[in-house]
Amino acid sequence: MESALLELRARLAEVSDVSRAAGVLGWDQRVTMPPRGTEARAQQLSTLGRIAHERFTDPEIGRLLDRAEPLVESLPYDADDRSLVRVTRRDWEKARRVPAELRAEMTLQAARGHHAWVEARRTSDFASFLPYLETNVELKRRYVECFEWSDSPYTPLLDDYEPGMLTSEVREVFAVLGPALAELVASAPEIDASFLRSGFAPDAQRAFSERVLGTMGFDGEAWRLDPTAHPFCTSFSNRDVRLTTRYHPDNLESLWSTMHEAGHGLYAHGIADSLSRSPLAGAPSLGLNESQSRTWENLVGRGRPFWEHWYGPLQEHFPSLEGIELDRFVRAVNRAEPGLIRVDADETTYSLHIILRFELEQELLEGTIPLEELPEVWNARMKELLGVDVPDDAHGVLQDVHWSGGGIGYFPTYALGNVISLQIWDVVRRALPDLDEQLAAGDLLPLSDWLRDNLYALGRKLTPQETIERLTGSPAIDPAPYLAYLGDKIASLAA
Repeated sequence: MESALLELRARLAEVSDVSRAAGVLGWDQRVTMPPRGTEARAQQLSTLGRIAHERFTDPEIGRLLDRAEPLVESLPYDADDRSLVRVTRRDWEKARRVPAELRAEMTLQAARGHHAWVEARRTSDFASFLPYLETNVELKRRYVECFEWSDSPYTPLLDDYEPGMLTSEVREVFAVLGPALAELVASAPEIDASFLRSGFAPDAQRAFSERVLGTMGFDGEAWRLDPTAHPFCTSFSNRDVRLTTRYHPDNLESLWSTMHEAGHGLYAHGIADSLSRSPLAGAPSLGLNESQSRTWENLVGRGRPFWEHWYGPLQEHFPSLEGIELDRFVRAVNRAEPGLIRVDADETTYSLHIILRFELEQELLEGTIPLEELPEVWNARMKELLGVDVPDDAHGVLQDVHWSGGGIGYFPTYALGNVISLQIWDVVRRALPDLDEQLAAGDLLPLSDWLRDNLYALGRKLTPQETIERLTGSPAIDPAPYLAYLGDKIASLAA
C-alpha cells in the first residue's frame, strides 16, 4: 500500500513539473517574448497542456487512488497524504471528463488569443479580436458539455476557479452586494484627487514598489517584478514567484496593483514545502486567493496606518507630493469614484465592475448576446451600473485579458475575494490586537507570518468552505462585514 502512495506522488510530481514548465512559457509569453513568437509558443503550450492532461487522467492514477485510499483513511482529515488522495480524486474525476484533444485546443487558442488581444487593445479594435473570442467561447461551450450541472451551464466554468460553488450561490451574494454598493457610491463625497493625476515617473514607481515588496515577507531571492500589458502573478514553486505590474506616468495605481499581485505571491510563497510538486500546492480557490491580493492592496495598502510609515518615503520618490498632507492623501486614495478601468477601481466601485462581467459571461455562454454586439452592450451596462461613458474599446470591452485566454468563470472570484477578505480580516484583528501600531511602524511581518501560518501553508488541503470555516467559524461567504467596512469608510470620508 505504501508503494501505491509513493508511486502516486511520483506521477503527480511529473504532472506538476510539466504544468509548471508550461507556466514558465506562459509567463515568458506575457512578459518578454517577441510578438512573432506567438504561433510557436501556442503550439508548445498546447503540447505541454495535452501531455499534462493525458498523464493526469491516465486510468493508472485512478487505480493508485483506489489502492492509496485505505492507507490514508485513518489519518487526520487534514494530514498531507489523506488530503492529497482526497483532492486528487476530485481533480482526476473532473479532468477525465475532458478529452485531451479539447484541452490541447483550448490551450492553443488561448495562447493565440492573448497576442491578438494585446494588439487589439493597443489599437482599440474589437473587430480584430472578435474571431478569437468566438473561438474561445465555442470551446468553452464544448467544455461545459463534458459535465452535468444543476443550476446553470456556467457552473462547470465557475467550479474551475471556485470549486464546489454554484452559479446560483454567486447570484445570491451579488444580489446583496449590487444594490448596497450602488447606494454607497451615491452617498460618497466628492474628493479632490487631482494631485494624483500627473508627475509619477515609472522608474520611481518601480523603485518605491520594490522597496515596499522587500518588507512584505518574501524571501529576497524567491521573487521578481516585471512590467506587462495586464498585471498578473504566477509561480513555479513556492520559491519562484513572478510578479508583474504596469506603470502610467499620470497616476500611482501601479503601487496598489503591485501590492495586489504581491498578495497572490505571498500566498504561493507561503505554501508548505511538503505540498510541493503536488495538486495541493495552490490555493483552495481563486476567491480565497483574491481575498489575499485584496487584503494587501486595500486593507493594508490603502489604510492610514500603512501610510503613517510609508508616506514620507513616497514623498522622497515623488517630490510633487511634498506639499500634500497625509490626511489629504489618505482621503484621496480611499475615495469612491466611478471609473472605466476595473484594475484601477476603488474598493467601493470595484465589485460593480465584476457584477457586470459575471452577468455578461453567462449571457455569452448561453448565446443571448451576439458577440459582435458585445462592445455596445458593455458600454450601455457601464453607463447603467457606474454612470460612466466608455470612449473606446480599449477602455471598455478590451480592457481585461481574461477572455483572450478563455478565462470565463474567473471574474466572480474577484468580488468573492473582496467579501472573504473582510471575514478573514476580522479574525486577523482579534489575533493581532496591535496590528495598526505594527503597520504604522512599517512592520508587515507579524501580519504576513500569521497569514502564512494560518492560511497560506494549508495549500489546497481543505475545500474553500472548510478553509473559511477553519479561519472564521462559518463556511458561508458573508457580505455583511465587507459592506459594514465600506459603509464606515464612506462615512469617515464624508465627516
